[in-house]
Amino acid sequence: MNKIKLILKGIIKENPTFVLVLGMCPTLGTTTSAMNGMGMGLATTFVLMLSNMVISSMARMIPEKVRIPAYVVVIAVFVTVVQLVMQAYVPALYETLGLFIPLIVVNCIVLGRAEAYASKNSVFDSFLDGLGIGLGFTLSLTVLGAVRELLGSGSFFGHKIIAGDGMLIFILAPGAFIALGYLMVLFNKFKSKKA
Repeated sequence: MNKIKLILKGIIKENPTFVLVLGMCPTLGTTTSAMNGMGMGLATTFVLMLSNMVISSMARMIPEKVRIPAYVVVIAVFVTVVQLVMQAYVPALYETLGLFIPLIVVNCIVLGRAEAYASKNSVFDSFLDGLGIGLGFTLSLTVLGAVRELLGSGSFFGHKIIAGDGMLIFILAPGAFIALGYLMVLFNKFKSKKA
C-alpha cells in the first residue's frame, strides 16, 4: 500500500472517532476545549506511533498466551513517558486532562491497532499506521473540542471570539454527545462524497 494512503486511511477512511467510533471515553471527557482535545490527541498519537513500532518488532517473539499483557506493558511504558513529559512541560494541560492520560494504556484504539495492525506488519508501516490513526484521533478531538468551546463559552483555543456566555450545555456531557453526533454525520457525508 502507498505510504501516504496508509496515513490518510487513519485520518479519513478509518478515523477512530467519526468512523470506527472508538475511544469514546477520552473523546467525550476531554473535549471541553480545542486545546484539551489537541493535547489528548497528540499524547495518544505519540503512544500509538512508538508502541506500534515496538510491538511490530517484537510480535514474533511474544508467545500467543501473553500477547495482550505484553502489549499493555509496552503501551504503559510510552504512556508513562508522555505523562512525565506533560507533567514537566505543560502542567496546566496535564492537570486538565488528569486521569485520561494514564487511561491511554487501555484505550481501545491503541490496543486495537497493536493487535490488528502492528503485530502483523513491518515496523515502518506500523509507525505510519500509528501516525495516521493518531492524526485522525487528534483531528477529531480538536474539532469536537473547538465546536464545544465555541458554542459553550464563545472562545476558540482560549481566545474570546463571541461576546456573552455561550450555551452551557455544550461544555457539559450532553453537549459532547450532541456535538459528536452532528460532527459524525458531517464527517461521514463528506467522506461518502469523496469516495
